[in-house]
Amino acid sequence: MKVLHVFDHSVPIQDGYAYRSLNILRAQAALGWQTRQLTSIKQGARPALCETFEGMSFERTPLPDAAWTRLPLADQAAVVTSLGARLDELIERERPDVLHAHSPPLVGLAAVRAGRRHRLPVVYEIRAFWEDAAVDKGACREGDLRYRLTRALETYVVTHADAVTCICEGLRGDLLARGLPKDKVTVIPNAVEPEQFSLNEAYDESLAGGLGLVRGATLGFVGSFYAYEGLRLLVSALPAVIAARPDARLLLVGGGNDDAALRADVAALGLSGHVVFTGRVPHDEVERYYDLIDVLVYPRLAMRLTELVTPLKPLEAMVQRRLVVASDVGGHRELIEDGETGLLFKAGSAEDLARTVLRLLGDEALAARLRQNGRAFVENERTWTRSVARYPAVYERALARARR
Repeated sequence: MKVLHVFDHSVPIQDGYAYRSLNILRAQAALGWQTRQLTSIKQGARPALCETFEGMSFERTPLPDAAWTRLPLADQAAVVTSLGARLDELIERERPDVLHAHSPPLVGLAAVRAGRRHRLPVVYEIRAFWEDAAVDKGACREGDLRYRLTRALETYVVTHADAVTCICEGLRGDLLARGLPKDKVTVIPNAVEPEQFSLNEAYDESLAGGLGLVRGATLGFVGSFYAYEGLRLLVSALPAVIAARPDARLLLVGGGNDDAALRADVAALGLSGHVVFTGRVPHDEVERYYDLIDVLVYPRLAMRLTELVTPLKPLEAMVQRRLVVASDVGGHRELIEDGETGLLFKAGSAEDLARTVLRLLGDEALAARLRQNGRAFVENERTWTRSVARYPAVYERALARARR
């Protein structure tokens, strides 16, 4: 089986999208499959048309020279046309059995068109609905013209692809509501490989001292500061936690759109002595900061994006036997069993967030059970080996449908 994967972008860019892509490729290579990889112009300017990472070749799509391609809407069309041209080249050279395109829908559209031209089956994978992410970033409003056009494009792609995968049940339910047959949509969930994460917590006393932290009651978040992550809610819940646990601290590792608003909230609430901002830290340094955190908090707000999409961070925390408190949005409920692998609080409620954190900080037996069960859940249900094992049936269905 030779699969040509078509990505929006890939490593060496470091984000959740690139991380999922890389782990899929690793696991498929372990199965003995041949894969080829192509990225769109969203990868950015690159001097070479091919780059190698971990022994895998990533074909790139060159940026168009024409100035018109940088105009609004024209830049979106340029993604599709340039990717289509590169697909024609690679299909002729590599002769893949299957095209596997990964969202956003512009990538899927280019693949569907190329599949028709070359009579190849197309699998389209959805990691999130791009229109919902755009709402949170302020690029559009739910239901406006851009939102509806993006949604219509995605519906067109999934209708014309030979098979569809998505990362969670929330997304699958939305696709089925659009009229897709149940046997056309398969969930390939996000996962982690346990051996990639150390279980040997090494509390760095020097780093902790420099940040003003002590063991026992440090809450933390590691990631990007987007509005939907609910970090401002976490800050607003902190005074209630401090009232019961004066030693409580909040460690925020990362940065993003909500950084300035978070800092303003901390100052307004007089919490500067209890909240530590590290800014973004190098990837190879992140684990040192994880080891300082007693409870990882994921306070995502309730909205379409968070109700439908599962995040990766809680899995990374659980596989390291770390304690997890999260809001009860749909994406979290797919990952966390309340009271067994983590604790859930009512989304949007600072009061319930504070109560839940204090419950966990005050119950060592509960904490021990959550650590053990969280690790077991990931090992038994959410490894990349188990997730990628679902692809052969998807590819076979796509091949069978293309032969009709």
